[in-house]
Amino acid sequence: MLGRMRVVLKLGTSVLTAGTDRLHRPRLVDLLRGMAAVRAAGHEVVLVSSGAVNAGWETLGFPPRDRTLAEKQLLAAVGQGRLMHLYATIAELYGLNVAQVLLTADDFRDRTRYLNARTTLDSCLLRGVLPIINENDAVATGQLRVGDNDTLSAFVANLTEADLLVILTDAAGLYTADPRTHPDATLIPVVERVTPEIWALAGGAGSHRGTGGMHTKIQAAEIATRAGTPVVVAPGDVADALPRILAGESLGTRFLAHGTRLEARKRWILAEIAAGSIMLDEGAAKAVVERGGSLLPAGIRQVEGEFERGHTIRIIAPEGREIARGLSRYHSSDLRRIQGHHSREIEGVLGYTFGPEAVHRDDLVRL
Repeated sequence: MLGRMRVVLKLGTSVLTAGTDRLHRPRLVDLLRGMAAVRAAGHEVVLVSSGAVNAGWETLGFPPRDRTLAEKQLLAAVGQGRLMHLYATIAELYGLNVAQVLLTADDFRDRTRYLNARTTLDSCLLRGVLPIINENDAVATGQLRVGDNDTLSAFVANLTEADLLVILTDAAGLYTADPRTHPDATLIPVVERVTPEIWALAGGAGSHRGTGGMHTKIQAAEIATRAGTPVVVAPGDVADALPRILAGESLGTRFLAHGTRLEARKRWILAEIAAGSIMLDEGAAKAVVERGGSLLPAGIRQVEGEFERGHTIRIIAPEGREIARGLSRYHSSDLRRIQGHHSREIEGVLGYTFGPEAVHRDDLVRL
């Protein structure tokens, strides 16, 4: 297998049902066995799963579908618990614990909620728990909706700083034409960049059970690859798809990343308008400039401005020169309370902690 990786795996409804109207239990067993295998090999897996609406439809005995938003939210509310029950039951066979994480678009727009979601997912992975993510369809409407789980998986790949996004679907990958109507169409193994020509190959929507198609997969690939995460769109009906992909097998279509995740993150941080600033002592400034280390509260001498957790702040050396920018892990009022304190004292001062760093080195750009 490849070196240790953090991978986001997205499963569409068509994969989970194996083309039927029911969640296909043997398919779920194969998929979870594959996830257990790659985890045993040292990889980290975050699962983005569709299927709640279909699970609700199945649970209620397949009533006629009017496809209104109210009906979809009802089916999602009924089916999400059923879907998680199946995942938990099968995962237990392989010694896996699972966690349900339901997200909306606001969890990616609001910086505090974004960081809280990232902390939750990081904690799951640290404890060896498999996080299973879905959009909170029972309550999300309008501006609250991401819209489809292909796009959601790209957002999650960015959120978790994944090394790879794998989208398993009912197609073998991206073809030169629709293989259902063009028998001479061939699979495209590698896409270096999403161009208008690639978009032209997207075709129409997916099956009646899901919300996506190749269009949403290309959209997800464009989002993720711009942030430095490569994407593989591969068939979900082949055995051990995920282990085979992580073993380096050429399966489906691979979309190459543009630059690195770190470069994309740096561009994002530098593009943000600083909401405040912190002044360091000489030791902390030296650690930032010479070693690119994380910034601890003990090295902070002054906090200026009012800012939220996750906002971009300027980092100032004792002589008044800006030496870096970064994302604060604490609210400005909290930083004032813990400035000059050792990291081990944070919880005693605040009553809680978001970690030992005021600004983590992964969230810091030296100037």
